[in-house]
Amino acid sequence: MSRVLISPRHLNAIHRHAAMTYPEECCGILIGKTFREGGEGTRVERVLSAHNARGDRRQDRYLIEPQTILAAHREAQAVDLDVVGYYHSHPDHPARPSETDREFAWPGVSYIIVSVEGGEPVATRSWRLSDDRSRFFEEAVFDGEASVGISVESPEKAERSRRAS
Repeated sequence: MSRVLISPRHLNAIHRHAAMTYPEECCGILIGKTFREGGEGTRVERVLSAHNARGDRRQDRYLIEPQTILAAHREAQAVDLDVVGYYHSHPDHPARPSETDREFAWPGVSYIIVSVEGGEPVATRSWRLSDDRSRFFEEAVFDGEASVGISVESPEKAERSRRAS
């Protein structure tokens, strides 16, 4: 299984962004490095929040403007890093990719999705699109500072998410 190493500080920044934009979807860009040693994965070094540029359906769609993505690539390259993924929220829906997410996703990068219920982040999961673009595979999310698994969902919230799906 692929994995994402992300610090609690970066994860908290994503959660704050998701709570702040609720009931609309938030979105942003993950900058870091991919690695193969000890298994395939992504280490997130920076999190860039982005403006949801969708003109409609912002409660269940997001759009990051091309110039924002280009600027993120340039920023990453300037410090010998890469754009390694994206994040967005699912207001009042599970932290699972939708069919729309699959249609617009790219293979080879991580997609962190935060489920937000009533303005509170309740679950965070990461996904990677298969090379044939047919489905997503879940990635393990780990604390990138200590390389120890972190809980990103309480048992009670996990049960509510499972029942909602």
